[in-house]
Amino acid sequence: MANIKSAEKRARQSSEQHIANHAVKSEVSACRKHLIAAIAKGDKAAATTAFATFSSKLDKAAKKGVLKKNNASRRKARAAAKVAALA
Repeated sequence: MANIKSAEKRARQSSEQHIANHAVKSEVSACRKHLIAAIAKGDKAAATTAFATFSSKLDKAAKKGVLKKNNASRRKARAAAKVAALA
């Protein structure tokens, strides 16, 4: 454990940020699972709405710095291609 006050604070902040980042990643993952389930069913309408929420969660995660911008963009592009292939 840290002996210096500033190091103790950084350890505390790091722990809190880890919990917050994990929550955001978990939301993204849950939305992705909903999208994959809709695609597997072949339901275009459900897949479209699931993609919209998934895309929104990715953008918010990238904005918060949890995911990198290009990572979020790549995930959205791949998901969009799968939704478009349902037609």
